[in-house]
Amino acid sequence: MSARKERKALRDLEREAIAAAQPRRPGPRGWFARGGGRVNVVQPVEEYRGTTRQVCGLWPFPVGAGTPTVGVPLGLHLATGATACADPVSWFQAGLISNPSVAVLGLPGLGKSTIVRRMAAGGAGFGVLPLVLGDLKPDYVDLIRALGGQVIELGRGRGHLNVLDPGEAHAAAELLRSRGLEAERQQVLADAHGRRHTMVSALLTILRKTPPTDREESIIDRALKVLDEKHRGVPVLGDLLQVIKDAPQEVRDVALDRGDIMRYRQITEDLEASLISLTSGGRLGEMFAHPTDVPMRRDKPVVYDVSSIDDSDTDLQAATLLACWSAGFGTVNVANVLADAGLEPRRHYFVILDELWRALRAGRGMVDRVDALTRLNRQRGVGMAMISHTMSDLLALPTEEERMKARGFVERAGMLVAGGLPGAEMPMLTAAKPLSRAEQEILISWQDPPAWDASTGQEAEPPGRGRFLVKVGGHPGIPLRVELLPLEVAVNDTNKLWHASVLPDVEGVAS
Repeated sequence: MSARKERKALRDLEREAIAAAQPRRPGPRGWFARGGGRVNVVQPVEEYRGTTRQVCGLWPFPVGAGTPTVGVPLGLHLATGATACADPVSWFQAGLISNPSVAVLGLPGLGKSTIVRRMAAGGAGFGVLPLVLGDLKPDYVDLIRALGGQVIELGRGRGHLNVLDPGEAHAAAELLRSRGLEAERQQVLADAHGRRHTMVSALLTILRKTPPTDREESIIDRALKVLDEKHRGVPVLGDLLQVIKDAPQEVRDVALDRGDIMRYRQITEDLEASLISLTSGGRLGEMFAHPTDVPMRRDKPVVYDVSSIDDSDTDLQAATLLACWSAGFGTVNVANVLADAGLEPRRHYFVILDELWRALRAGRGMVDRVDALTRLNRQRGVGMAMISHTMSDLLALPTEEERMKARGFVERAGMLVAGGLPGAEMPMLTAAKPLSRAEQEILISWQDPPAWDASTGQEAEPPGRGRFLVKVGGHPGIPLRVELLPLEVAVNDTNKLWHASVLPDVEGVAS
């Protein structure tokens, strides 16, 4: 044996002896033996330190806890691919949120209406009737038609909505009277009176850009009571104007005319002028001055199609939205009172308030009017979706008091569904709903513009389209992606006017 082979054999024996003398477990660098996988350099593992509050979602799993399988399937979880389910009515019934309402925020074109339509369609399958109280685009007409619901058109020359029409309140009151339910009857009538008073004041606010005075509010309130006592049938604004002109003693008493009819005329002159404008085709037209063309039903899905009102006609849009909200909430109240009395089956509703910012900007005092119309207690079995673009839209109001109340719409919502938003929105949004830094960065990344494909000459889909973060309180947000089923594509197409490629005939040339 050569000296080289002899030295190698001795080293192998030495290694085997050392390995035999060591305990049977690998060392920090691996097994110390032939084929043991021992390494000379061990790559250190990156370590991070954080509190249990910061990294609670990393233990014992690499992702957060599974999403609740309660409610309408909205889409797929962006991290796990699992089905993400959520809607305010189902989550409230399951005890996951304390208020059956959702605030939906996101830049235009990213799918806010799509995710709300998914909630509405899925909720209808659970027996919850969607009520779209003012569709400006329209985004919900096809869906409500597909659900077998009622489509009511409003606009200049397209329909009327009488703001003094109590709807089915009087019929319900008579039914309750026949059953000896006087307390319930008084509740229905009081709610109808309050909503009519609120709507008249709201129309005056939009018309004047300032709310009515306290004295004018009292005059309207008393005149409506006189109208209910003496007028037969359903009154209109012209009847209210006539009561004020007739100057009954009850109205003069609250006007504080001190027994001087000339003083009364001076006090009510501005109010009469405003009501004349509302009844004779002023800036708001005659939409609210004539009897209601199509009464709203309470046993079907309903949409008020107001898409014929031009976006430049902001005052009429805001007034119409408020009138639709008032009519819808009045119908819901009647349905619930009759159900409480055992005269009708219990129905749950999902009320959709789209373009909330338009009504808030109509004039000073509109926040209070909207707040009065939209405060439905959770005991009434009503879920609600309030949709706007950004927090800046809700907070672009003249006074700090109104801005605080508008922010309260988002704060009171049981859940927040947020799409792509600019970074400047984060301080205002986190003041209403807590968001982690990672969640804020996700929302900011979703508002990036789409990439341009030079080969096809077209833009790719925006990165945030169909992506939303569902946030409830301080819980980690649920990032999801909405994917439409083939059956949903038709009712979610909001670009129908751009699909027509047929050109009109010009000088006899067929297109």
